[in-house]
Amino acid sequence: MTEKHAKKELMRRANDLSPTVHVGKDGIDEGLLNEITNQLKKNRLLKIRVLQNADADTSEIAENIAESTESVVVNVRGNVVVLTDKRTWTSLCQKKF
Repeated sequence: MTEKHAKKELMRRANDLSPTVHVGKDGIDEGLLNEITNQLKKNRLLKIRVLQNADADTSEIAENIAESTESVVVNVRGNVVVLTDKRTWTSLCQKKF
């Protein structure tokens, strides 16, 4: 499966999820990163909503979170970010049908 197909599959799975983490005016702090890491370990796929009063752009916030939590940004659409852990991403990209 290519990265494009892996992205499509993860977006299909994320369609039914609701955002469980919200990034607001406080931005990204250690507590937020710990919560994201814990949820990624538990669920492997996570939706994050970036509120309007956040200081930075949504794509910048997504890249910072992915770098800090060692995860992969699947998609950024509007103010919603979809993240997955690296293990899930690599296993889907290497899957063959």
